[in-house]
Amino acid sequence: MKGSLFCNTFLRRICVLMVIFFLFGLYTIASGSTPHAFADTDTSYVRVIHASPYVGTADVFVDGKPFLNSFQFASITDYAALPSGNHKVQIALVGKGINASALSKTLPVEAGKAYTIAAVGEKPDALNLQVFVDDNQVVSNRAKVRIYHLIPDASKVDVSIGEDDKITGMDYEDDSPYTTVDTGPCTFTFTVPQTNKTLSIPKVLEANTVTSVFAVGMLDGDPKAQLVTATAKGIPGLPQTGAPPVLADFATPVPAIWLLVMTMLAMIGLGVGRHVQQRRA
Repeated sequence: MKGSLFCNTFLRRICVLMVIFFLFGLYTIASGSTPHAFADTDTSYVRVIHASPYVGTADVFVDGKPFLNSFQFASITDYAALPSGNHKVQIALVGKGINASALSKTLPVEAGKAYTIAAVGEKPDALNLQVFVDDNQVVSNRAKVRIYHLIPDASKVDVSIGEDDKITGMDYEDDSPYTTVDTGPCTFTFTVPQTNKTLSIPKVLEANTVTSVFAVGMLDGDPKAQLVTATAKGIPGLPQTGAPPVLADFATPVPAIWLLVMTMLAMIGLGVGRHVQQRRA
């Protein structure tokens, strides 16, 4: 009899535990979270901008596989996740295939970092892939801005960011330090001192974002010089405000109410087991 009571009580406890794990699984699926989805420490993030006036619409290959098709001049991609390590990037005229690459370079990328890769070149026989290391940690309630000078026939440029900030003497293929500015409407103006030519573009800057401004094209030639912008709200899976690493996929902890419900179920199950055991004893 005692052995039978022990078995019944043990089975009830097992059933209660199974119910708890089942409810936890349902909650996990419903919330889209995973209990072990921490940020991938082996992942880097890369975006590409077509800033080479001497390469028309192009196809981009990474590690021998198609990455972008019909990539037009002045286009910039979103960030794509890549494993850390060395990656071979090749750019060929659209439809020509990987064996006709006009640009080819093996680029080392480190885990946890973000990169901008720019197809550049001052001459048709001097093409290159320039790599910039990005810092996409946002500043709370402010906007961050970075400037990229990628106009081959503009030796030096001065850049105004709104009315308060100015960067002088940027060389070709230079990137500026990050500037933290107020949110709201802002006009970026590029001036070439030697020719007094200017380029400008208005932009509404949002809080907790990083805006990149790229000057591309030719002052005297085609395609014509222009400014293009790209805005990032931070890199997924990486800390954005200097805080400790966050859960990947924005996984959320189990709310306290669910823990309370699970604990109550366990207590009820164990209490029922004891009650039955006492009555049979």
